[in-house]
Amino acid sequence: MKNSGQRLKLAIAGAIALLIGVALWQLRQPNTGTSDDTSSPAPTVESLNRVAVAALGRLEPRGEVIRISGPTGERIGLLEVRRGTWVEPGEILAYLESHAERLAERDLAASQLAEAESRLIAQVELSQAEISEASTRLQQIERPATFEIQGQQATVRQLEVELAIEQADLARFQTLFVEGAISEQELDRQQSTASQLQERLSNARSALVRLETSRDTDMLNAEAQLRAAEANLELSRIQVAVDSARRNLTLAEARLERTIIRAPQAGRILQVYTRAGEAISASEGILDLGDTNQMFVVAEVYETDVTLVREGQPATIVSRNGAFSQALTGQVAEVGWQIFKNDVLDDDPAANADSRVVEVKIQLDNSERVAGLTNLQVDVRIDVSESSTLDNGDAATHAEPSSPVSRTLENWQAQPTVQHLFAPVVTSSTNL
Repeated sequence: MKNSGQRLKLAIAGAIALLIGVALWQLRQPNTGTSDDTSSPAPTVESLNRVAVAALGRLEPRGEVIRISGPTGERIGLLEVRRGTWVEPGEILAYLESHAERLAERDLAASQLAEAESRLIAQVELSQAEISEASTRLQQIERPATFEIQGQQATVRQLEVELAIEQADLARFQTLFVEGAISEQELDRQQSTASQLQERLSNARSALVRLETSRDTDMLNAEAQLRAAEANLELSRIQVAVDSARRNLTLAEARLERTIIRAPQAGRILQVYTRAGEAISASEGILDLGDTNQMFVVAEVYETDVTLVREGQPATIVSRNGAFSQALTGQVAEVGWQIFKNDVLDDDPAANADSRVVEVKIQLDNSERVAGLTNLQVDVRIDVSESSTLDNGDAATHAEPSSPVSRTLENWQAQPTVQHLFAPVVTSSTNL
């Protein structure tokens, strides 16, 4: 009997240990929220009746703060602005130390281009004069030679006619001589006249050939000289290299422009990091620029609240450190597209420093009061009453998701506690 009582106690102790292990295992299981409805808590009346979303934020100018920089390691030669100066787009902010050297290079390239253009003009004028001279020479050769050839051709034709007449007379004289009508002396005289005309015709034809040949040769030479003069004109344009000088000037002007730091947009100089004589740092740059005529608040809204925020919703902004006394008003201008880790930290040491937030930009109605307070930490309250007033049909869809902390607490309450697990066992052992 005693042994059976000890075995019962051991069995009860083993059961208790097993139940404790099961309870601890269940407490350590994460809530995946994938299967039944109990893993995703239903929207509460409080979430459906939300009228505002609170968030921490910071002030920034329109278009954010622009960090103006330059080539790393370059020294600033002259700084044209100071903190608080208002600048327009394209206005010069600073000159690099190499500006004077690049300016001299630009002036040298400009003078070289001017010299090249002057040489080109002179060469073109000379070549055009040579072309004009060659054209005139060609005309001088062509026209007189043509007239001379035409005259020689007329002489040849005239001699040919005269020779034909004399030859016809010679044939008649030969007939008369055979008949005995004329003497042999008259026949010989007619033969001599025909022979002389034949000789003159041959000489005239030879002269005509010489004239034509000379004219053709002189024309070819004159045309060659004209082509040479035209080629010299193109060669002069190439040798002077005006295009190369112009490209060198363009390159020098581009290098000079790189030594001038200009404002990319209108704005106010918020901070100067590098002054005249100092080298540009890769981390700091030269200065900060921002359009403070229109200020914005970048509110870091928790990812669980961002579904309630819409563009155009009114917002109220207050300063927690008294930088401005009266509250500012504005409207939601843009809701971010990404989730980040929060950058603006709360003063509360118990606040969550690893919250995931969405940046919401709020355009202020009056920016003049905070134009000089860029990056000031502020408290933001966004009126979301319109977006949170939903029908019953859409309530489940638009309800605010519970935060990770509230889900953990709900899961802890839903789990059976060790006391619940032990109760029946303890009761049973007591009865024993």
